Amino acid sequence: MAATRIWIKNPLAIFTANQLDAAGGLVIDNGLISELLGAGQQPSRPCAQTFDAREHVVLPGLINSHHHFYQTLTRAWAPVVNQPLFPWLQTLYPVWARLTPDKLALASKVALAELLLSGCSTAADHHYLFPDGLEQAIDVQVEAVRELGMRAMLTRGSMSLGQADGGLPPQQTVQQGEVILADSQRLIERYHQRGAGAQIQIALAPCSPFSVTPEIMRQSAELAEKLDVRLHTHLAETLDEEDFCLQRFGLRTVDYLDSVGWLGPRTWLAHGIHFNPEEIARLGAAGTGICHCPSSNMRLASGICPTLDLAAAGAPIGLGVDGSASNDASNLILEARQALYLQRLRYGAEKITPQLVLGWATQGSARLLGRTDIGELAVGKQADLALFKLDELRFSGSHDPLSALLLCGADRADRMMIGGTWRVIDGQIEGLDLAQLIADHRQAAKELIGG
Repeated sequence: MAATRIWIKNPLAIFTANQLDAAGGLVIDNGLISELLGAGQQPSRPCAQTFDAREHVVLPGLINSHHHFYQTLTRAWAPVVNQPLFPWLQTLYPVWARLTPDKLALASKVALAELLLSGCSTAADHHYLFPDGLEQAIDVQVEAVRELGMRAMLTRGSMSLGQADGGLPPQQTVQQGEVILADSQRLIERYHQRGAGAQIQIALAPCSPFSVTPEIMRQSAELAEKLDVRLHTHLAETLDEEDFCLQRFGLRTVDYLDSVGWLGPRTWLAHGIHFNPEEIARLGAAGTGICHCPSSNMRLASGICPTLDLAAAGAPIGLGVDGSASNDASNLILEARQALYLQRLRYGAEKITPQLVLGWATQGSARLLGRTDIGELAVGKQADLALFKLDELRFSGSHDPLSALLLCGADRADRMMIGGTWRVIDGQIEGLDLAQLIADHRQAAKELIGG
C-alpha cells in the first residue's frame, strides 16, 4: 500500500522536467506530490516515512509512447536480423499470426517488466494482430498491466488491407471493419479511465497506410471523436511507405493523413521520419504529436526523425522503444541515450542535451498520450518516480549525475514508485518471480518460431 505521507529526501540529483527547484526532495501524500523542497528545506508537517535519496538520481517515471509488447517473442530472430522494414514485416507476419492468448500474456509481462526496471511507469502499446483465437488480445494486456501495477495506454490496433487487396499483411491477420469498430467501442466502454491517476486508457490505432483501408482510418477517427479517445498509427517510417501511399492513394503520407481526418491534436504518430518542410509545418500547426523511436529506426535503417524541426513547428515530441523485434529491447532509459546520440548526428552536440532528451521521455511522451497528471514533478501530479543509483563501475569518475545517467549508460532503476506505491525496490520488481517468467517466456518464444 502507498504510505500516507513520505519524504523523498535530499536526492543526489533531481530532474523535474519543468525546471522547478526540488534539491531538497519532494513530499508525497496519498499518491500525489504535495510539496517540492529546495535545498535545506523541511516538509511543512511531519511525514510517516522518510526515504534518504542521497545516492539516487530522481526522475519522473519515464513514459514509453510506442511499443509492440508481443514482439518480445521474436527478438534477434536470424531470418530478419539484416532486413529493412517491408521484408522484415513480410517475414515475421506469418510467425506473429500464430500468437495465442497465453503467449501474448507472457510477452506483455516481459515487455512491461523490462520497461519498469528501466525506469518506465507508463507504457503505450500498439497491438494490431487479432488472428483467430486472439480476439481478446487487449483484455489480455489489461491483466498484465494490472499485475505489474503500471499505467498503460493500450491502443486497439487493426489491419484490414491484406495481400489479396494490395496490402502488406497476409489475409489471416486482417479483420473486417465492422469487427474492428465493434471491438474498439467495447474496449473503450469497458476499460478506458478518464481523469488524473488513470491506470488503463484505450486509443484507436489502425496500423499503417499499407495495412488498413482509408475507410477504417476515417471510421476510427469518427469513433475517436465521438468517444473522446486518442488516435495512433505508424506514419512516414520509410521511403517504401511513402512510395506505397503515392502509388495507391496518389498522396504523400501527410496528405493521406489529412484526407482521412487524422491531422489534429488527438493524433500521435510513431516514427515520423520522412517529412518535407511543408509537411512539418502542417503537423506542427495541427498539434499532431510524433513518437521518436531511435533504436528501431537505426536497426531497420529507416532514417532519422527531424525532432527539432517538428518541435519548432509546434509538434509535441515523445520517445518510444518500439517493438522488441526491431529494437530488440524494452529499455526506456537506454532509448533516451540512443536518442541523444542519434539526434546529435542530425543537429549537433550543443542542441541535443540530456535534459532535452529526458524531457521527451517524460513530459513530451505525456503530451502525446494527452496526459497532464504525469511526466513531471510538481505539486498535484501523480507520484510516479524513477530512482537510479550511480554506484556501478561504469559511473566511477563521473561528475554530473544527470548527464551520467545517459552518457555512462544507466540501464536499470534501483527503485520505482507509481502512484505513491513502491513497485521496484533494490532493483527487483515487487511480487514478481522474474526467473520463472523468463523461463516460461523463452519456452513460448521457441514454440512460436517453431510452430
